Amino acid sequence: MKAVLYYRGTLTSCNYDCPYCPFGKTRDSAATLAKDREGVERFVQWVGDQGTSGHRLSIFFNPYGEGLTHRWYKDAITTLAGMEHVDKVAIQTNLSARLDFTSGLNPAKVAFWATYHPGQVEEERFLAQCMTLYNSGIPFSVGSVGVRSAFPAIASLRTSLPEDVYLWINAYKDRPDYYTAEDLTYLRGLDPHFEINATDYESLGKFCSAGSTVFYVQGAGLVKRCYKDRGVIGNLYRDGLEGLSAKRACRMNVCDCYIGYIHMPHLELQEIYGSGLLERIPYGDMNL
Repeated sequence: MKAVLYYRGTLTSCNYDCPYCPFGKTRDSAATLAKDREGVERFVQWVGDQGTSGHRLSIFFNPYGEGLTHRWYKDAITTLAGMEHVDKVAIQTNLSARLDFTSGLNPAKVAFWATYHPGQVEEERFLAQCMTLYNSGIPFSVGSVGVRSAFPAIASLRTSLPEDVYLWINAYKDRPDYYTAEDLTYLRGLDPHFEINATDYESLGKFCSAGSTVFYVQGAGLVKRCYKDRGVIGNLYRDGLEGLSAKRACRMNVCDCYIGYIHMPHLELQEIYGSGLLERIPYGDMNL
């Protein structure tokens, strides 16, 4: 089976304090961190064991907190990228951690989804981290939440980044009708694919690859069809991919999250993002 596995452990701590994020400036206990490390290491071992089962896997780490400030996430990326049956390993990160470990990574297998948080980090510092990846040939996208107060900072970063680095903007949806017509025109000028994220997709009863070839794994192996659908479909370590996989219609009214709606085949977003679908890099912006 060719499958995508999203992994989210027990980590909830982050070194940033973004007002739109419930995990800003939180600190996990030593016990929670130990549990998270144990979960990540068990997951990596399980992935390694799948090499003899004929599976080809793509892995995306999207912790609630910042993973790369912890060694076990760096080790996991390095180990997974060295596995022949792993096609890709990517992580969502604010790029605040040291990136020395990336020098030995295979650019053909590793990618980064980098989030820019104006007010939490100076543009010069964030840009330097981006250029570390860029100069190493490691594919990455850069994005930010499109709150109105961040517009100037996002525009400045767009100017500073190499042209072939895609900058995406997540639509701010906490307030209805947040954007004016002028705002929308402005944001489309920065992110030509902004409209994709600004849309909430009707999904109830529609087929999605989630639960069939895409699985959302949490800590101890609990697997959900997707993160927004709270229904549990099994346990990764007990059931395996064959036991988990089934065609399932969506139970949610709408899908408004990138890591969810990209797996709805009828939207045909593969045509836009191609091999950069997980890390959110459109065909024309592959920074290789």
